[in-house]
Amino acid sequence: MSEPRSAPTVGQVVLGRRLLDLRERAGLKREEAAQVLRVAPATVRRMETAEVALKIPYLQLLLKAYGVGDEEAEVFVALAEEANKPGWWQRYHDILPGWFSMYVSLEGAASLIRSYEPHFVPGLLQTEAYARGVLQSGAIGATRPEDIERHVALRMQRQSLLTREDAPRIWAVMDETAIRRTVGCREVMGAQIDKLLEVTELPNVTLQIAPFSAGPHPGTYGPVVLFRFAMPELPDMVYSEYLTGAVYLDARIEVTSYLEVMDRMAAQAATAHRTKEILRDLRKEL
Repeated sequence: MSEPRSAPTVGQVVLGRRLLDLRERAGLKREEAAQVLRVAPATVRRMETAEVALKIPYLQLLLKAYGVGDEEAEVFVALAEEANKPGWWQRYHDILPGWFSMYVSLEGAASLIRSYEPHFVPGLLQTEAYARGVLQSGAIGATRPEDIERHVALRMQRQSLLTREDAPRIWAVMDETAIRRTVGCREVMGAQIDKLLEVTELPNVTLQIAPFSAGPHPGTYGPVVLFRFAMPELPDMVYSEYLTGAVYLDARIEVTSYLEVMDRMAAQAATAHRTKEILRDLRKEL
């Protein structure tokens, strides 16, 4: 049986979807593919949904059964070998929940990341001191000092995608509560406001604040992130977090609903220019 791991890489998700497409084009049912491998149909399903790593011998047998030519199969196998390599974040496996490992993988592969954060500054935009303060509050469950420092290090490393050569576009809407709630001390909050003003100067970052004066909006139910990818094999995905885990949605009807809500929130929130003014005014108060 293929070996499980904490969370798939985006490459494995893409190849799993391609494998599903090849099987369906070959006119084979999952049970028939399982007979080729002499395994249970559930194993084929787990390969197609990236719940397990793509075991190369299994992959070679399936590609042959699906009528894939030698040259195309060789390329597919090479991609699978690359996709099976652990992501950089897996060195944090001791403190990183499996359900969030997938998030970090998607984040690193996305071309667009849209988010709404009702409680805190988005993780990609936090300073180290602010992140430490949030984690020390027990907001994500980690309370041991050594675990907190590992989480802070992971969060800081994730931020490297903001300025990399192929940086994704970041479009974040943040509730005014997030900048009004004090994390740490005044100095920590002052530095955090400075950081937000700094990142808004990046050409790929758009930040909007939903002020109290704008009244209620359709996103008040909780934090949400939408990922969009340059790879046609991957649809838009929505990440929604709750107390002990998260859900990933890619069904078109669900993603469309979230996208409509995010568009409405962006229209209702302060513009990017007005957001900078709000941040500058708040900085004067600290």
